[in-house]
Amino acid sequence: MTAASYLLTEEQLLCCICLDVFRDPVTLPCGHNFCKHCITEHLNFNSQRKCPMCKEHVDRKYKLGVNTFISDMAVQFRKTVGKKAGDSDATPEKVFYNAPAAPKWTSLKIWLLMTLGLTCLTLFFVANLHFHQALSILKTHQLFNFMEKEEDRMCAEHDKPLEFYCKNEQMIICQSCVDTDHRFHQVVPLKEEYEAKKTQLGITEAKIQHMIQERQRKVQELKQSLKVSTEAADRETANGVRVFSALIKSLERAQAELIEMTEKNQKRTEKQTKVYIKELEQEVFELTRRRAEMEEISRSKDRLRFLQSFPSLNAAPPTKDWTDVSICPAKYEGITRTALVKAVDELTETIKNEMKMIRDAQFNNLRQNAADVTLDPDTAHPALILSNDGKQVHCGDEWKKLPDSSKRFEPAISVLGTQGFSCGRLYYDVQVKGKTGWTLGVAKGSVNRKGEIKLNPESGYWTICLRNRNEYFALAAHPVPLSVNDPPEKDLAHCFLTPWEASTEVCAQPS
Repeated sequence: MTAASYLLTEEQLLCCICLDVFRDPVTLPCGHNFCKHCITEHLNFNSQRKCPMCKEHVDRKYKLGVNTFISDMAVQFRKTVGKKAGDSDATPEKVFYNAPAAPKWTSLKIWLLMTLGLTCLTLFFVANLHFHQALSILKTHQLFNFMEKEEDRMCAEHDKPLEFYCKNEQMIICQSCVDTDHRFHQVVPLKEEYEAKKTQLGITEAKIQHMIQERQRKVQELKQSLKVSTEAADRETANGVRVFSALIKSLERAQAELIEMTEKNQKRTEKQTKVYIKELEQEVFELTRRRAEMEEISRSKDRLRFLQSFPSLNAAPPTKDWTDVSICPAKYEGITRTALVKAVDELTETIKNEMKMIRDAQFNNLRQNAADVTLDPDTAHPALILSNDGKQVHCGDEWKKLPDSSKRFEPAISVLGTQGFSCGRLYYDVQVKGKTGWTLGVAKGSVNRKGEIKLNPESGYWTICLRNRNEYFALAAHPVPLSVNDPPEKDLAHCFLTPWEASTEVCAQPS
């Protein structure tokens, strides 16, 4: 057998994993051959179960059976190579005992190692990365990307390692750059700049994390607002359906009563008319019969019979005097008008009751958003006197000497609540019994509190007020008069507010 034959045979019988002659060779569905032990270890370690040569997937159900033909060839090859190795041992060679024995690589093995090296290294590094990611003890190890180009870490001009950072030029440089073009610049070691930039990046990361959290909170806030809005819409729809259903039922009931009354009158008229018609038809029948008898006796030549029948036939038959009998059509116009007036009255009462139910439901719902408002003494005008619990306020005769503060109202006699609200609904009660004037509402926390103050939304105030004992207004650039059916003169003034502006606070202006 020639050398070429041996080389071809060895190429066919080498396992690309262990780079040795096959031992218990098996064949994959793709046609590539491996040692049974080698490919079993590879497939068990590689979760994707791919052929090392062609990367074709190997199903877990595929049974690895020994290829007896290749196995016999591998055994025969070992015997042949072993015999030739025994013959070559007879040739004396010089041995260097201090040097380690070099491995005997054939040209084919070296070629296979070079061509398959990338695959083997890839498998090794993937496995290594897997362990570093899975084991906590290895997570602190610094991993390097060997796929990076080495020239990326070298100075393109001087071919030296990039070890410094120029703050003036904002660039990475080498020692030669430091000694030449950057000798008058502020240069620091790469590690120092790395630590500084890492700290700076950490601060930026913290800011971004804070921004993320703020937006996540805003998302939750918007979702909650949407939920509240949806619930309010559902309640309003249910109330509207109930009200209009009640109105429809009231109208249907009035319509049914009108139809019933009209039909009742019509049936009564129809019944009386039928009675009269029946009586008249009976009289017509009797008169017709009498006339027939009279015609018959008139044609008779029997004088005796004629004279005998004449008295009974000549007398008028008993009949009713129908001169004053008549049927007057029912006057339905009055019935319709009466039914309509009654329906309108019932409808008005139904609307009144339903509106009261809606107001009560809204009031009970808003009371769930009651705020425990406490007046803030730091914002109170010096003329105002607050109670110890911050729940009451009235004007004093003299101004108190208080430290000047940007929070305090002056000269406007006003005070804000301590609590602030950014969104949602707010409800609170204020006792106004006996008061001839007052201003209540909400204001932005950033409103101007010095000098002339304009109570309107453009200036950050949403308020209502009482003036001249009985004049109510919603304050704006042009005050809007309010129609109040029941002035809050008994005990409490109820304020229902929906502040959507940021940092909104309760404000009060006693008079």
